[in-house]
Amino acid sequence: MKLSLHHINFVSEDVERLRRFYADVLGMGEQADDIPVREMQRGYNGDVAFLGDGAMQMHLAQKDLELGFKTGNIVNPVEKGHIAFRTDDIEAFKQRLEEQGVAYSDYAGVAAASWHQIFFRDPEGNVIEVHQVLDADQ
Repeated sequence: MKLSLHHINFVSEDVERLRRFYADVLGMGEQADDIPVREMQRGYNGDVAFLGDGAMQMHLAQKDLELGFKTGNIVNPVEKGHIAFRTDDIEAFKQRLEEQGVAYSDYAGVAAASWHQIFFRDPEGNVIEVHQVLDADQ
C-alpha cells in the first residue's frame, strides 16, 4: 500500500476571496487535472476551488458546519479544513486504522464521485483525509 501527501484543504465562507488571495499573493494557479469529479447531490454542494503549484494541491472549500449531520458522519472535513493523503488501497488503509483503534468516517461518494475518501482525527483533533482514486484515468 502506497501513501503520499496530496493536498491541503482550507475552508472559508468566501471561497472566491480565498482563491484570489492564494492566486495573487502566492501565485498559485488553477488546478485542472488530478481533481475529483464532484458529487453535488449527496450532502456537500458547497463552492470549491482547486489550486496548485505543479507539485502540491490546495483545495479551498466552502465551510459547512452541518455536513456531518447531513451525511451521518462524525468527522466533518469542511468545518476547519484538513490535510489529505492518497493511497492505492483504501481498504488496506482502513484495516490499518481499525487495527490501531482509530475511528474514521467513510465519505465514499459523498463529495467526490471519483474518489473514495475517509476522514479521521489525529490525537490533537486535526482532520486527516486519505483517499483512493476510483477512476483509473486520474
